Amino acid sequence: MTGHAKLSAFEAAYGFARSDVRLSNWRQAPWNVWAFRHVSELIPTARIAATPGLTEDAVVAPGDLLGLTLATGEETMTIADALRRTSTDAMVVMKSGRVIADYHAANFTLQSRHILFSSSKSVTAVVAGIAYDDGLIDLDAPVPHYVPELKSSAYADARIRDVLDMRVSLDFSETYQDPRGDFARYRRAGLLEPAVPGDTPDSLIAFLASLQKGAGDHGGPFHYCSPNSDVLGLVIERATGRRFSGFVSERLWQPIGARQDACITVDATGLARTGGGFCMTPRDFARIGELMRLGGTLHGRRILSHHWVEDTIAHGSAEAWRAGPGVAWLPEGRYSNKWYQAGNASGAFFTLGIHGQMLYVDPVAELTIAKFSSQPEPVNNDLKRLNLALFDAVAKQA
Repeated sequence: MTGHAKLSAFEAAYGFARSDVRLSNWRQAPWNVWAFRHVSELIPTARIAATPGLTEDAVVAPGDLLGLTLATGEETMTIADALRRTSTDAMVVMKSGRVIADYHAANFTLQSRHILFSSSKSVTAVVAGIAYDDGLIDLDAPVPHYVPELKSSAYADARIRDVLDMRVSLDFSETYQDPRGDFARYRRAGLLEPAVPGDTPDSLIAFLASLQKGAGDHGGPFHYCSPNSDVLGLVIERATGRRFSGFVSERLWQPIGARQDACITVDATGLARTGGGFCMTPRDFARIGELMRLGGTLHGRRILSHHWVEDTIAHGSAEAWRAGPGVAWLPEGRYSNKWYQAGNASGAFFTLGIHGQMLYVDPVAELTIAKFSSQPEPVNNDLKRLNLALFDAVAKQA
């Protein structure tokens, strides 16, 4: 073909062809910008149904919000600068229960879903709280009480409480960019990467059953390991007798008034990857933050007990946090029920997923912010701190 080839609508929008995006590169820039919004085209998912007939209000332009400034200690920048620097795909800001600003990058709409990655863990913990409130989960019970397949694994004597607080002693390394390590095997078990012959367990539960205990006892330092949250999802399924996606739809998604169906990635057996597979719209993500901000009640309906919310946002172990690696980027932080506590004067708490997925709640400012990003690196402590500075600036000025 001579001359300039005409770009497809997809290529014009994203700068590359749809055929360029594969399971082997979907988390890498620039392909991740599209892939994080279209996970179900790459990985099997289960539907989490919203109540039919609910629709979103119109987009609220961010207006003056983008011109607000924040100081990082090294420089001063605008909110718009910070959004660009953190590769933001979408952000919604709610004040006192009302949407006051939507920010959407190119090709993102109110109906666009985005993967949460490890912010999924926090949503899974909310679902665990609902099952706990039903009297179905004993936090002091050992994991095999609910999942006997794990009785020969590291989880044999781990309590559900240890799983919730990331205080399981586990011989597992969360190295995101090692193609042959434990984390790569974990991803392959969840169908998140192409299979490698002879190196992929048949299923997620087979992978979990292969994990062994670390050197210390359970209940010690904060030790971030994603498989713990998939164990929690298994516990929820066994305790409730329900498929995870169906329980979430009935007991969380529809009660909070979610406007769009969500979905969650599943393995070859249909098991939900509750440690990182949720996909949803930013406004629906923000509704989960509002549920937590309001102590478990939304739209006049009790969905989650105040006891569970209080335990999540105020009772993390400072000692366990200081003994773990998170102190390097969140010096005053704590962690409880898979939510981070900022340790600041406003009592802010938040979720966190790789590549910049966050849900931030400031109870004093009555503020909830949901933010999706496609940051090129999975983990960047400088960008974590910048995101927190951005949220704090919005809380103080919006």
